[in-house]
Amino acid sequence: MREKEYQERRYAAILSSIGVILILASMVMLTPLLILISNPAEYTNILSFCFPAGSLAFLGGLLWMIFKSKSVTALSVQEGGIIVLVSWITVILFSAWPFVSAQDLPISRAIFESMSGWTTTGLSVVDVTAASPIVLLWRSIIQLAGGAGLAIIMVSAIIGPTGVGISSAEGRSDQLVPHVRQSARLVLIIYTAYAGAGFIAYWVAGMSPFDAVNHAFAAVSTGGFSTRPESIGYWNSISIEAVTLPLMLLGNLSFVTAWFLWRGKIRFVLKNGEVRIQAVLFPLAAATVFLLTSKGLYPSFEKAIRVAIFETVTALTTTGFSTVSYDNWNSFGMFLLISLMLIGGGTCSTAGGIKQFRVYLLLRMLLAEIKRNIAPRNAVTAIPIWEGNRRVFTDDSRFRQIAAFAFIYLLVYGLGVMILCSYGYSLSDSLFEFASALGTVGLSVGVTSANMPDGVLWAQIIAMFLGRLEFFVVIVSLIKIGKDFRLVFTRTSK
Repeated sequence: MREKEYQERRYAAILSSIGVILILASMVMLTPLLILISNPAEYTNILSFCFPAGSLAFLGGLLWMIFKSKSVTALSVQEGGIIVLVSWITVILFSAWPFVSAQDLPISRAIFESMSGWTTTGLSVVDVTAASPIVLLWRSIIQLAGGAGLAIIMVSAIIGPTGVGISSAEGRSDQLVPHVRQSARLVLIIYTAYAGAGFIAYWVAGMSPFDAVNHAFAAVSTGGFSTRPESIGYWNSISIEAVTLPLMLLGNLSFVTAWFLWRGKIRFVLKNGEVRIQAVLFPLAAATVFLLTSKGLYPSFEKAIRVAIFETVTALTTTGFSTVSYDNWNSFGMFLLISLMLIGGGTCSTAGGIKQFRVYLLLRMLLAEIKRNIAPRNAVTAIPIWEGNRRVFTDDSRFRQIAAFAFIYLLVYGLGVMILCSYGYSLSDSLFEFASALGTVGLSVGVTSANMPDGVLWAQIIAMFLGRLEFFVVIVSLIKIGKDFRLVFTRTSK
């Protein structure tokens, strides 16, 4: 009986926290209505946002009122994972409502668009040439919110110790400062500053204010939704590409690294393993794409250089903006972009993929293993790395976790590619598109469309979700829910 009471208290705290997140998400759902100030004609879509926002707020308020407790319960990472899993699924489903109501998308396509937005993927089934401005703004807003895990960070700032488990489960385990609430506020300040600076820079570079807002939100969240079918390539502008590149790179940095950068602690930034691997990958990838792909495709030297730099950065940062079509790219260029999308961006950033820090540690482990085999038998091989401003030594358990993650990531990737191939898509297109979905990138070779088969659509929906929450949160949370309910049910039946 004590076990049952204990579990009831824990799940009451979980449901109460979910309620707070849903309330906050309902507020986010009302933000597109700000467009009425400049575009009053959008009043016809007010109910498309007010109804789902009100329903979400009601559900959240009900959970919070019923299960709130006077005492604060510090939740574990596993319990935080349950909050993250249930909250994300619920918010994504409610966020699909405006796409159905305002854009007349079928429910499955609306869920795809909502999932792509919140996971900052950027693959889209919306015809942006026919979409209303409020729908386009809504897509960008959910990317901005999803990129930072905005609702999760806000909850962390509100409910104290509970927030540690939630933010860790959502992929924000690194804190800028020891205090969770203060750390969350600093992340929001940095993120807001990125978006504000991006908006001003895009506007100055030649975008309209509306385009500038949407692209600034999508760039800093490494999301990639655009208001134009040609994405950034619509403008064919060096200045706009020059604005986009640093925004993508900033979104790719972990918030801890960005915090050191803000404070001028360049020494710690340069010691970071992710920064070092980026310093090698970006110029190497851009140079090889230029020499072996873009140089022979585009008439001018300048255009070939711009394409090589932009497309490699957008792939590795998992942003998903593009300046050209890939229809005439050779196999080498496509293979390189696929590899960059699989590697992905920075840990604890808005980017997806396996993550650069994991790849960096795997490379260090490989070199250490070679060194261990040629060193004397009694020699001790240590692998020091820098985490923030601390020099730490990694152990075998951490390498096992990283190896397990990389294995399950590539396993799911292989299964997804086979699913796309089974629907008649070529191997190269399947490899590219599923790498984009699983890595939450958003680049496409045309597989993703409003008319794609339902099997492909749902395979990509699941891939985007797993890629954003990084597999183990979903797996461990589902196992824990099953074990807890089975345990309580078994004890109750006795």
